[in-house]
Amino acid sequence: MRLNIITPSYPLPVKEGYAISMVIKTFRGHKYVEVHLFRPDCEDSRDAQSYDWTKLLGDPIDKNISSDPLGSRKVLLESFTLEERDMVIDYMKKRYISRLSAINSRPLQFPIPLGLIPLSEIPEDGDVGCIHFEEIHNYTLPFPVHGLYILSQHKEATDQPQPKGEMDDSARKTLE
Repeated sequence: MRLNIITPSYPLPVKEGYAISMVIKTFRGHKYVEVHLFRPDCEDSRDAQSYDWTKLLGDPIDKNISSDPLGSRKVLLESFTLEERDMVIDYMKKRYISRLSAINSRPLQFPIPLGLIPLSEIPEDGDVGCIHFEEIHNYTLPFPVHGLYILSQHKEATDQPQPKGEMDDSARKTLE
């Protein structure tokens, strides 16, 4: 398993701001599925009132469309603190090392553009889904973590036998 951890080139302006994703070798019939991790309880656990949002948020992604700043604010609040990032990475490494091909983390870039959609607001369907890690047996992190995936962005697995350590649909229940 590869660990791709990018450290910020400058101090982040707030304690949040670390994004994490992981790549599951085989998941729901697809290979190398990237799962974007986020804090679903961001509004309850963080005091966003104290942030100077005029410095944290930048220009809209599309200047021709009116952009609500609440989505971009929530994108920041769904990200992890440095301590949380390290806890999540350690947990995923210990719990799922044989099923993962990579764990990636990088700081968000500031200012955050207006017009972003928070991961928690992306609707689920047959292609887009969300893993609720805190609902999995023996979850030990002190805060909930969800993971958003989009199956159509990944190749379907073949009917060949899976190499040892990969996860088929019957074994995925340990991730859901």
